[in-house]
Amino acid sequence: MLSRLINFLRACLGPSSNRYIHTGSDAAGRQDGLLWYKDTGQHMNGEFSIAVVQANNLLEDQSQIESGPLSLLESGPYGTFIGIYDGHGGPETSRFINDQLFQHLKTGFTSEQQSMSVDVIKKAYQATEEGFLSVVTKQWPMKPQIAAVGSCCLVGVICGGTLYIANVGDSRAVLGRLVRSTGEVLAIQLSAEHNVGIESVRQEMYSLHPDDSHIVVLKHNVWRVKGLIQISRSIGDVYLKKAEFNREPLYTKFRLREPFKRPILSSEPSISVHELQPHDQFLIFASDGLWEHLSNQEAVDIVQNHPHSGSARRLVKAALQEAAKKREMRYSDLKKIDRGVRRHFHDDITVIVVFLDSNLVSRASSVKGPSLSVRGCGVNVPAKALAPCATPMDSSTT
Repeated sequence: MLSRLINFLRACLGPSSNRYIHTGSDAAGRQDGLLWYKDTGQHMNGEFSIAVVQANNLLEDQSQIESGPLSLLESGPYGTFIGIYDGHGGPETSRFINDQLFQHLKTGFTSEQQSMSVDVIKKAYQATEEGFLSVVTKQWPMKPQIAAVGSCCLVGVICGGTLYIANVGDSRAVLGRLVRSTGEVLAIQLSAEHNVGIESVRQEMYSLHPDDSHIVVLKHNVWRVKGLIQISRSIGDVYLKKAEFNREPLYTKFRLREPFKRPILSSEPSISVHELQPHDQFLIFASDGLWEHLSNQEAVDIVQNHPHSGSARRLVKAALQEAAKKREMRYSDLKKIDRGVRRHFHDDITVIVVFLDSNLVSRASSVKGPSLSVRGCGVNVPAKALAPCATPMDSSTT
């Protein structure tokens, strides 16, 4: 039965994309089938590793790591910025965030405020949300479905020994912390998630919308906001934030029966601040495609028990092996399945592992370091190669 489904979907989605092989040096990352990775690199506070595996016909995950100046001011501050943007409904929002959020963060500093802060990060999120709303407003007459495109947005900023974690949606940041007395490395989740599958998030939605008993609905055994989407906070998803975009010609499946008076979803990030300690070993930032298959501690153990180089790729492989096992198939067979079809087995997965060198972390934010800018890449496919019957899927909305 499973093999017949794969063959049917493969026929629908067209020619194979598995002709991609390792190319070039690791300096710019490498491609292996639907996997793109950069095994090792140097940021201001240590080493990093990044990997992306594509499942959707168009990659909906976007990501970046930026190291060096965190503002446009000559006086600093300096540090490392990590972003994971897990899109749904299409790639437009996650791509927009990848282009805009870090720039908004850099321009958020003024002569009065020259250090990183919760306020600077909040304003960068707000400016990014407002910017995408402008895009939707302009494109609505020609491309109304863009109102139903959105993205989770997980950000980490390391600056002067302090770590800021900001999040909307259900991507996750996990810290690996050494317990000196035992030698164990414990997993500590740093990000708050906004998925209504979590009881506390459902209660938050009920309290914010006391006049709507159907604000959260159990549909096909999955909790969803208005029966449509699993996450309660995002960038984009304008159709659930502005009533004027929840009407024709938006697809019927996105339109609510009754107009709403206030936004259903929020773009307000949950932000936490952590003073990094010498026993803080590394950070794992990943879209929920990874956490569907690995627990926090399993991911930390994999990173801890292997060399730094290739950590992100190792985590992606472990998640894919679990995905294959759940479908009672071999990992080697899963790797042969094309993008689009692959989405029936796992989501797009993006992982960035950031190692922390305590000597570098403790430096003042005014100390300059080498500048770096890396973005996670997917398979580069010409638009005309996309099959017309392909329908993007995403765990946040389906």
